[in-house]
Amino acid sequence: MKVRTILFSLAAMLGVSSGSAHEAAKEMADAAKVWLQALSDDQRKLATYELTDETRENWHFVPKPFEGEDMRIGLTLKDMEPQQRHLAYALLSTGLSHRGYLTSTQIMSLEHVLWEMEQDPKRNTEMYYFTVFGEPGADAWGWKMEGHHLSLNFTVADGKVVSATPNFFASNPGKIPQGQRKGLQVLAREENVARRLVQSLNDEQKTKAIFEEKAPRDILTSAESTVKSLGDAGIPRSELNEDQQKNLMQLIRVYIKRTRDKVARDDLAAIEKAGLDNIKFAWAGGTEKGDQHYYRVQGPTFLLEYANTQNDANHVHAVWRDFDGDFGRDVLKEHFQKHHGKEKAE
Repeated sequence: MKVRTILFSLAAMLGVSSGSAHEAAKEMADAAKVWLQALSDDQRKLATYELTDETRENWHFVPKPFEGEDMRIGLTLKDMEPQQRHLAYALLSTGLSHRGYLTSTQIMSLEHVLWEMEQDPKRNTEMYYFTVFGEPGADAWGWKMEGHHLSLNFTVADGKVVSATPNFFASNPGKIPQGQRKGLQVLAREENVARRLVQSLNDEQKTKAIFEEKAPRDILTSAESTVKSLGDAGIPRSELNEDQQKNLMQLIRVYIKRTRDKVARDDLAAIEKAGLDNIKFAWAGGTEKGDQHYYRVQGPTFLLEYANTQNDANHVHAVWRDFDGDFGRDVLKEHFQKHHGKEKAE
């Protein structure tokens, strides 16, 4: 198919309303098909894997090597033609909200800031990998986009987006100290909303919420493929006043609303169903701006985890995880048992 025809197809596809998770799934499938169709055979081989390939759950946020056994899978922006990159960005936009898309592209742009600071060739704004697992539009498939400080994972089953986790955003520098973009703080909401909450606590509340005087060096779950509860530390939502409870929910929405609206609303509904009063907010480290700090928000089904300790508290890692649903595990297990009589497809 000629590039011009592909672009017209993409334009028509983007005209579809984003009113439901089913429509979101259709837009993802259409965008993935258009992008894959624009690739050469060799490029497509790099970009596509089986849904059951174990590498789908092998994710990370560090700048991995550009070659060798430990390199990321997928097709990089660097190895795409300009028109193919536009189609890759279109796919990316089908999974994210406006703010999520803006934030992800800003995170990628920070690689150039690091290159200016370090002159290190591994800092490259084009070393972000796009990968499709399974066949877009099939009864079960998925896709991911990943590189340094960014990992976005989406799973579709039975025509609906069923998982948007792990979802990892990070920022280095946390706030750009100098140069043309001095003052840009890509993950400002993740920091400021949480600090407002911890500073609003009274002394009794702080004794429950602040579980360590010193913050851990990084998020405790790192890039593990599966995560479990990190324990009972923290103050329950039920022990917060009304304004603090609103602040806590605002913080949760900062993470969830990285994804497009209907997908985010489904995730929020699942959190509410599991019980809002079972959610806990936990903090470690200093509470003033510039202090090294860490926090997490944990409920029965999910975990939001944040750390800003490296580079004199100017290097942020912030992740959203689902205990059972990362990579769509829970739904895919049920799907394969129902449609294939087993936990995984051949």
